[in-house]
Amino acid sequence: MEDLHIEQIRPELTWRLRRDVLYPHEPLYVIATEEDNYGIHFGCFYKDRLIGVVSLFQHVNEFQFRKFAVAQQMQYKGVGNTLLQYIINFATLQGGKRIWCNARLSAIGFYYKAGFSSAGQTFSKNNFDYEILEKLLP
Repeated sequence: MEDLHIEQIRPELTWRLRRDVLYPHEPLYVIATEEDNYGIHFGCFYKDRLIGVVSLFQHVNEFQFRKFAVAQQMQYKGVGNTLLQYIINFATLQGGKRIWCNARLSAIGFYYKAGFSSAGQTFSKNNFDYEILEKLLP
């Protein structure tokens, strides 16, 4: 998709899209978390409109990404894959050896297509089922 660009953004810029896509029934103030202050946040823009967000957290040489959201009307157009590849490359350039996430079961196919595999752990939280997925980095 042309006219896409990704840049680092302030955490509060992620909150509205994060809420709209992942937690549509929650008030906006619930979406802000203390841990946002310790992450690196990326926004994907299409024609200067924020259409995708993800937050990345580094733990030594491992990176966990959280709160990955793409605007409903932009899903299935390659936006998520572009944003995912961007943070994989970012983590690799920062010396990362592994990137991982707590994937909602409904999104597992997306991550498998991007080369992620199961770390063998599943859990439930806030009425959602998750599986930990990982990708080893070169």
